[in-house]
Amino acid sequence: MRIPVKWTTLAQLAFILVAAVAVYGFVHAAQNDQRTTGCEAICALRPAYAGRNRLAPDFELPDMNGKPVRLSSFRGKTVFLNFWTKTCAPCLQEMPALAELGRIAQSRKDIVVLTVSTDEGPDDVRDALKVALNGDPPFPVLFDPESKVVMDQYGTQLYPETWIIDPNGIIRARFDGARDWSSSLAIEVGETVSRWGSCPADIYKSKPRAGSVDVCADDS
Repeated sequence: MRIPVKWTTLAQLAFILVAAVAVYGFVHAAQNDQRTTGCEAICALRPAYAGRNRLAPDFELPDMNGKPVRLSSFRGKTVFLNFWTKTCAPCLQEMPALAELGRIAQSRKDIVVLTVSTDEGPDDVRDALKVALNGDPPFPVLFDPESKVVMDQYGTQLYPETWIIDPNGIIRARFDGARDWSSSLAIEVGETVSRWGSCPADIYKSKPRAGSVDVCADDS
């Protein structure tokens, strides 16, 4: 008995649909695995904050040459925004690792390192940077001597503090204190934020909240 052509066509369409759903599910699962792996890098660096869609306050500050630099001019890239001051010993100890990340960022199109000092200006920090880095910094250094950005807009009072801002200008994580930014984890963080933006992690005051324990287990 011959099966009517229309039923054959429907069967073929059903098979194609099932196959497409299976392929989509496989790809989606693989992407989630990659995203979760990137989130684990964020967790490993112990953020004080991560997860909510907060737009980074925009600002414009002068660099070492007096040229105004605006945060939003880096849209399309993941920004490692670091706040520091020359009287902060951990800030200077962190500088070589931050400089290594800065050199890596210079060879990429998706990541940038941007630092803001609350010192008076270039002459006030030039010697400290040369001692810490054995040369000039491979990233922009901006100045906010009155802390109108650092404290008034970002609420930072203790240094160093590093904010991770995604290509759309959304804050994705904040790290209080020094970190080894030269590590592969830092690059993974940048790549994760550049590719995915957010990740399934919700952290407040260094503690994972409900829903993020799958990628940020609290071992403390």
